[in-house]
Amino acid sequence: MKKQAKISNAVIKRLPRYRRYLNELRKKGVDKISSNEFSSLIGYTASQIRQDLNNFGGFGQQGYGYSVDGLYNEISAILGLDRQYKMVIVGAGNLGQAIANHTYYYKAGFVVCGIFEINPRLIGIRINDIEVMDYENVVEFVEEHDVDIGIICTTKDAAQEVADKLCFAGVRGLWNFAPVDIETPNHVAIENVHLSDSLHSLAYHMNRE
Repeated sequence: MKKQAKISNAVIKRLPRYRRYLNELRKKGVDKISSNEFSSLIGYTASQIRQDLNNFGGFGQQGYGYSVDGLYNEISAILGLDRQYKMVIVGAGNLGQAIANHTYYYKAGFVVCGIFEINPRLIGIRINDIEVMDYENVVEFVEEHDVDIGIICTTKDAAQEVADKLCFAGVRGLWNFAPVDIETPNHVAIENVHLSDSLHSLAYHMNRE
């Protein structure tokens, strides 16, 4: 992989989609695919696909196209999905419980190893065989277990304080589901997920003339 320049967020957000479609092709036993064939399958133009992949070295061969297995592995490596990540969830309400119970994350190498909550009624219960712990102990736990990712499923008002505490403890990334954009130090990656934004976009597409 060639030395990476600054890649636009739009390109990064397309990579998981490429990988997902490539994985389906692998399951069907497809060995290679051209950018035009991939375009018909995924809905992006062939030019867009080539341009996106050229940011990382290209990976295709003239007259051959792309090795499905090879490209899948290359994109996995680019996304950092060739390793395992330890995660903690802060907030054991409905959303936190749903994430903890979602087995896909474990299969994909994202392992929830701790769940934290301030509500005494939830502390001590088990979710997907993980005991919910007191939020007061989150920093010690993250430091002790070298946790990579913090998942924030708290209220809007609590989110930034939780983020600050997780960053102080040493996480390298935050996945924020609280309905507010939070800020992190430069060395901590952040993905703010606003479920309502996605729903509002759906409403737009449903009502567009």
